[in-house]
Amino acid sequence: MNILLLAIFGLALLITFFALFLVLNRPSKESALLAEATDSVFQSPADDARRPAFAVERLARPLGRLRRLLGSETDPQLTRRLILAGYRQAHGADIFVGAKLAVPAAAGIIVALFVGSNTFLWFLIAVVVGFFVPDFWLARAIQKRRDEIALSLPDALDLLAICIEAGLGLDQAILKVATELKISHPALSQELLQITLEQRAGNPRVAAWRKMAERVGSESVRSFVNMLVQTERFGTSISKSLAVFSDALRTQRRQQAEESAAKTTIKLVLPLVFFIMPSVFVVTIAPAVLTIMKNFGTVL
Repeated sequence: MNILLLAIFGLALLITFFALFLVLNRPSKESALLAEATDSVFQSPADDARRPAFAVERLARPLGRLRRLLGSETDPQLTRRLILAGYRQAHGADIFVGAKLAVPAAAGIIVALFVGSNTFLWFLIAVVVGFFVPDFWLARAIQKRRDEIALSLPDALDLLAICIEAGLGLDQAILKVATELKISHPALSQELLQITLEQRAGNPRVAAWRKMAERVGSESVRSFVNMLVQTERFGTSISKSLAVFSDALRTQRRQQAEESAAKTTIKLVLPLVFFIMPSVFVVTIAPAVLTIMKNFGTVL
């Protein structure tokens, strides 16, 4: 009886959270227009190739209809975080909110059905943890995308330097590099395409570059933007600056790898002391200790 009541409570909790979100979360209408424009601009063949077999839109369509029926709109901050993670579709916010409400309810129902002792305590723990799991996943996705952009930046700089040396202007070279990197480095390609679109919309070139640095949040990208700003201000050769900066990034990556390898010795001390050395002592010293104890026993 208690299990049935907890399962019913979990379903009621899911419906309540969903209704509260739809009623209370009312940002501006401009955010939905921005999400739709971003979805239409950044849709590419690479995105179609990575699309799963079932249509995700079918899952988000009921959530979107119910949200529009109740007069609610998506959260601009949530939409921005999803864009930072690489999910630029308009229905991404609906899917995320649905997952954020469905995961704790599903975790609570599983605990209610399969946990026999202290069910209510584990039910509350599962609901709380399940509610924050999508946020942790989204933060991890944002950091992973930043790392991917930082790792793909040297290759993009080499290709950008080749395009500039071939006679293209900086804006045309950025567009060409973004087009060529759609398959190999889609995250960096999206950011470069967004720079091109912002410049076509009337934003200054330096402002568009600095916005990219703020979106990505990587130190290497900030250094790249500062280098472009300095070359734009002082009129130095962009191709030579890109080549030097690309070599510096590769050197920095090699030094980081060497630093990580040097830290391995220190990190192995605790496993060596607590796990490896006791096993070695048991294998090597234990037979001698047992033999000595046996001999002392016969002597006494």
